[in-house]
Order: sequence, then structure tokens, then C-alpha cells
Amino acid sequence: MKKLVLAASAVLALTQTAGAQNYPWKPERPVTIIVPWAAGGSTDQVTRVAAAEVEKKLGQKIVIVNQPGASGSIGTRNALQAPKDGYTWTAGAAKDIGTYVVSGLLDTKITDWRLYLSVINVSVLGANNNTPYKSAADLVAAMKAKPGHVSVATAGINSSGHSGIESFTRALGITYKHVSYDGGNPAVIATVAGETELTTQLAVEQANMIRAKRLKALAVLSDKPLELEGYGTIPAVTKEIPAYKPEANYFGIFVPKDSPPEVIKTLDMIWADLGKNEALKKYATQNGAILDPSFGDDALKAAMPAITAAAWLLHEGGKAKVSPDTVGIPKPTN
Repeated sequence: MKKLVLAASAVLALTQTAGAQNYPWKPERPVTIIVPWAAGGSTDQVTRVAAAEVEKKLGQKIVIVNQPGASGSIGTRNALQAPKDGYTWTAGAAKDIGTYVVSGLLDTKITDWRLYLSVINVSVLGANNNTPYKSAADLVAAMKAKPGHVSVATAGINSSGHSGIESFTRALGITYKHVSYDGGNPAVIATVAGETELTTQLAVEQANMIRAKRLKALAVLSDKPLELEGYGTIPAVTKEIPAYKPEANYFGIFVPKDSPPEVIKTLDMIWADLGKNEALKKYATQNGAILDPSFGDDALKAAMPAITAAAWLLHEGGKAKVSPDTVGIPKPTN
């Protein structure tokens, strides 16, 4: 009898554990995530890691489709125009999807999406090895000496690399020569090859080249130094250039807010446990990202400072088609 009771208790425990995974949505076919940037870039990397973990929870295949172009707006538009059945998502930086309406690339606002953020990515001042720059201060001096001359590779307007160099140079009153590529990885490779002197793409995109000493990491565009596994410490730009105050750049997966409620509820439940995920922790540690998952209202609150800063940088730089304050993005007070 005692054995029967113990066996029944074990079955009950297993049933309760299984019940905790009984999400309200059980997809009947594969889910598609449109990554609106080139393969190998920051969005592509973290999305594939996160998608693999979500796939395990859903018990259904998640297919990643890369659709780069127009600073990420083409793939994002395709996700926005897909049937609102919960089977098509997109991904990227919240800052990007929150400022497409300002740049005129796509008529969508951040509030059109349910945000599932996973990591904070930081930009690095990565210089070609043949340049004379050894620090952020050297770079600033060169930009002051030759306005508009130092060439900087980014993944295009609205990309994290572009926002990084724009905020950096505008804060210091200096100019540069912008060279746009169709994704973060191509921008990094171009800098390694000497097509440009510098790239400000994200650490996750530059990490391997920095570790291999094919790029010089002058500084991270953050107020905190970055520990990159296999390399060491990349100094914070604020150590030498305290006038520059960068905002946290959040990346994640975005689902149209008018998707079925059971889809939203299921992803909320999955994301609530993401902070404990070992695969994402390992990815962040190896690639110089910061694991900081959030969703819903908390995610929107976390993402808004970078969205606001990027939107007003576009406006002040004459690259906005729509004034941010007309689409619910008030001007920063400081």
C-alpha cells in the first residue's frame, strides 16, 4: 500500500509539472520569425538563440527567415502585414522598430507591438588595424581635425550602429563620413577589409574580429566597461569622453499586439522564465551582451529612453520625415 501511495504521489508531481507547461496556445504549424537584417548580425544571432529556447517550450518548429533591406523596415513591414494569427513575428532592436515612423521608412509605432526583450547590446568603436587610432580620444581628435573625413561603416540609418555614431558625434559637435551596408556583419567585414576606418556596430557583431585582433576595440559606447570573453576589458567611452551619455539598446522578438490573446499569454509565460535560461546567459557572456529579459509594459518602459533619444537625433539631424512629438515621442527634458 505504501508503495502505491508513493507511486501515486510521484504521478501527481509529474502531472503538476507537466501542467505548468500547459500553455494556452499550442501552435499547429511552424512559427516564422522574420529577421529584417542580414544573417550573422546582432539581431540574427540573438534571435536564433532565443527562438531555439522558445521552440522547446512550444513543441513546434520556429523558422528564421532573413529579409534585410531599407534599414530593417522591409522585413518588419512583411511581419506587420502578415495575417494576425500569431504565426509571424519579427525581431531586432526596440529602438529601430520604435523609430521607423519618424524616419519615414514604415508607418508603425512601438505600441503596435508586444515586446519580448532579451538582451542589451552595446556598440563598440571598432577601428581598422591600419588606422592610427589607439583610443576614443584619438578618434575624436581626428574627427575634429578633419570634419566629415573619418569613414564609419554601419548597417544603415535606423540601425544600432548608425544611432551610436550619430549620438556620439552630435554630443561632441563633430562630423564623420557615413558608409551604409546591408546589415551589421557586412559593415564589420568592410571595416576589417579597410573599406572604412571605423565601425560602430554592436559588440556581438564585432566580438570575433576583436578576439582575433582583426579590429581594434577603442571603446564601448556605454558608461560601463565591457568584459568580452577571450579578449578582456573594452573601456567605457565615458572614461575618456564624459560628455557622451549613451542609452541602453534592447533587442528582442516583437509580436503584433493584435495577435490572438492566447498567443500573447503563452509568450508572456515563457518570457517570465527567460532570465534563468542558460543558453541565453552563455550567449551574452561570450558575445559581450547583457542578459536583461522583460516583456509587455516593463519592456516598453525599458526601451523608451533609447527610442526617444534615437527619434530626436533623427529629427535634429534632418533625417526625420515625421516629427517625433506628433507620433507620441516627446522630446527628452535633459
